[in-house]
Amino acid sequence: MSDEAAAFVPGHVTGFFSAHPDDDPSLAGSRGAGVTLSHGVDVRVARGGDTSSGDGNAETTLNGDPIDVAPVDAVRDALGAPDARVVAETPLPLGAGFGVSGAMALGTAYAVNAAYDCKRSENALVELAHVAEVEAGTGLGDVVAQARGGLPIRLEPGAPGHGRMDGIPATPRVEYVSFGTVSTKEVLSGDTSTLTAAGERALAALRAEPTVDRLVELSRRFARDAELLTESVADAVEAVRAEDGDAAMAMLGDTVFAFGDDLSAAGYDPEVCSVYPTGATLRPPAIGRFDSPSPN
Repeated sequence: MSDEAAAFVPGHVTGFFSAHPDDDPSLAGSRGAGVTLSHGVDVRVARGGDTSSGDGNAETTLNGDPIDVAPVDAVRDALGAPDARVVAETPLPLGAGFGVSGAMALGTAYAVNAAYDCKRSENALVELAHVAEVEAGTGLGDVVAQARGGLPIRLEPGAPGHGRMDGIPATPRVEYVSFGTVSTKEVLSGDTSTLTAAGERALAALRAEPTVDRLVELSRRFARDAELLTESVADAVEAVRAEDGDAAMAMLGDTVFAFGDDLSAAGYDPEVCSVYPTGATLRPPAIGRFDSPSPN
């Protein structure tokens, strides 16, 4: 056991989804499909942080700035480590459809488990983070997708042991442009019947033809059918399709994503990364030290 530990969790872009609430948060979640990204969140944890904050938990920072992330606090409390100092770093914008809060919750679970010798299994830690996200209203499917990696297809909602997963066997180049934020909590707390119906149709179609091209096509149609498409993303998708490419909206954010060079070919200057194939993982011990540089 060490007083410090670190984890990496890939970012996650949801292309389409259906919402499935349940009184038991471990059974609640979403069905759908998305993309895990090599751009993700590095989470470092140290034992015995300052708990002078109003909620009794040690400070959490994101890219050097203090931040309140309810799922992170919930994970610390569930693991009996409210004094764990959590330091997160990411190139991804918060609230723009990249699963940053889910990544912070899952990374905290992995790192606290190591630093505090909690003796929890991977599935148990994923369930803790998933439940924390569901209860906070900040996500339904990011955590289980980030734990898996690749191009995950969520066949059934819920944490490990309840939900079922599949995936598309491919690792394409990913481009994305973020124009701003969308409130996940606001969307999920409203009437989700329209988006759920659209998500179920998209999932059935992807299961019949699980390819990268089909994923983008169905995600593009979902944003329109679910009445979630923003003006900025609509303009970007139109520009990409005018160049014989395809693109879609990240759920839930004012963000457009595409594979290959489709956004670049349409004249955009996108961020570029790749599909992250292996899912969330602990960093080697030497990288976990706070006086060591965070890996890219």
